[in-house]
Amino acid sequence: MQVDDEAMRPVLNRLRRAQGQLAAVISMVESGRDCKDVVTQLAAVSRALDRAGFKIVASGMRQCLDDDSDTPPMTQEELEKLFLALA
Repeated sequence: MQVDDEAMRPVLNRLRRAQGQLAAVISMVESGRDCKDVVTQLAAVSRALDRAGFKIVASGMRQCLDDDSDTPPMTQEELEKLFLALA
């Protein structure tokens, strides 16, 4: 799926932030940090990834339905399944 660069910029920023947060969670686990702190940070990573996924699907929804490539466009059911995979 190709989504315009302007729509992808915030998604990439969010994914990079989540990547940094995940690295911090790994470090916290390795250093034996308090479970509450680890879970709090892990929840933040999860939310960031969810929001990035929703943004990708929302930005690309039209392209998924009206794709000009050699592959057939996604059906409404396929698109719904893709969207619900993030839930």
